[in-house]
Amino acid sequence: QVQLVESGGGSVQAGGSLRLSCAATGYADSNNCMGWFRQAPGKEREEVATLFTGGGVPYVADSVKGRFTISQESAKNTVYLEMNSLKPEDTARYYCALDERPWLGCTVAWGRPEYNYWGQGTQVSVSS
Repeated sequence: QVQLVESGGGSVQAGGSLRLSCAATGYADSNNCMGWFRQAPGKEREEVATLFTGGGVPYVADSVKGRFTISQESAKNTVYLEMNSLKPEDTARYYCALDERPWLGCTVAWGRPEYNYWGQGTQVSVSS
């Protein structure tokens, strides 16, 4: 059973930084799609950044490009989201997700199905 555990959320002032971590366990193949999504109250879930753990260029949403960076540490089965220059509009619950079907592509914004494993989420709050 795949399990995803997020950490690193919190409250910061605008312009601050946070680093989210997602540790994944319980999957069979080392080549998967993993990434970060967020959902603010009253809004639809948004794909923030996703990657193929086997390599390649990650997808980063235009809304966070230049401020957020997704990376992975394969030995620890962990994906990170480095968030800099945070804005109040970044306030949301951030979810880590994993999908074991990388042949479908890893970017939901480009038409692949929704990811099939999700963490519980971690709250990020940015004050002005």
